[in-house]
Amino acid sequence: MSEEPLGILMNGVTGRMGTTQHLVRSILAIREQGGVQTADGRTVVPEPVLVGRNPEKLKALDSRYGPFRWTTDLEAALADDGLPVYFDALSTSLRAECVRKAVAAGKHVYCEKPTATTADEAYALYALARDAGVRHGVVQDKLWLPGLVKLKHLIDAGFFGRILSVRGEFGYWVFTGEHPAQPPQRPSWNYRAEDGGSIIVDMFCHWRYVLDHLFGPVRSVACLGATHIPRRWDEGGEPYECTADDAAYALFEVGEGIVVQINSSWCTRVRRDDLLVLQVDGTEGSAVAGLRDCWTQSLAETPRPVWNPDVPQPVDFRAGWKAVEPDADFDNAFKVQWELFLRHVAAGEPFPWNLLEGAKGVHLAEAARRASRERQWVDVAPLAP
Repeated sequence: MSEEPLGILMNGVTGRMGTTQHLVRSILAIREQGGVQTADGRTVVPEPVLVGRNPEKLKALDSRYGPFRWTTDLEAALADDGLPVYFDALSTSLRAECVRKAVAAGKHVYCEKPTATTADEAYALYALARDAGVRHGVVQDKLWLPGLVKLKHLIDAGFFGRILSVRGEFGYWVFTGEHPAQPPQRPSWNYRAEDGGSIIVDMFCHWRYVLDHLFGPVRSVACLGATHIPRRWDEGGEPYECTADDAAYALFEVGEGIVVQINSSWCTRVRRDDLLVLQVDGTEGSAVAGLRDCWTQSLAETPRPVWNPDVPQPVDFRAGWKAVEPDADFDNAFKVQWELFLRHVAAGEPFPWNLLEGAKGVHLAEAARRASRERQWVDVAPLAP
């Protein structure tokens, strides 16, 4: 069958994540493979049009990866009937206004998270898109990471018996920018609350969909947010005061009595298997999952250690774990979800990761910030569909 072009207005892809994961590794990779096949046998090929505020950055993308159509006029692009899809990878504080404009223009909407800076605003975006009848989705890329896919297979197979607890460690050292030879790996707005920065706002939107998907709905949260490094240096080498949290230490009550602990930090040095590691302990076995790999230890393989600090540890604890072998090839997680969304838009195929799921993430982040501020557990009530 012939190829069917699908015009996509991509706003904010001049940033690191937008360029690397969404434009290059997703949309351009899909184009290079010839598009995506829908269930009814059609081939849909995305046709990106870039929009942004900085023409020099747009020109640079055009020169390196194009040719592209690009513009700095968002309103004119939204008026183009040949661009039925709007994608947003702007900074969080700018996203809601642009998504509202896109929905008003009748566009199908796909966007990064957090979808807004407050739970009320995030839910209002969902309600707006729902009532407008447009298709909508939010990026929830970690669901397609190989390590978490393997972990989900173990859960579905009943490997753990009754799941008791989950312990997660996430983060790495983000350089402050004080020394030119060690520039920061994240943009400066991430550390300014007035610009939408906050590791709680950023990462708890991820933890919500990961926990909901793997273990059950998040029911309550206790959290301590911290700004460990009060001063950093921006992209121009100028110092600024950090007003947003750069670390968060949280407990969650999830599903049917599962206790989850996750530490998130931009101020930690990695001595673990990966940048994100989740350990799941159950009555019949345990597993440790990173971004790509997963290891298991069944009840029968569990060692019987004895506490004796007076002698060197006789048990090689790492040797008692088995790697989970993949049963399929894994593609880029962002690309996998893009393909699902394109099929959703073009052929109405299922896509449950909508703006309501995005609102749930912001809702959890807001509850965690309240828990940190008030030093108490906060219940996470369900959001109405």
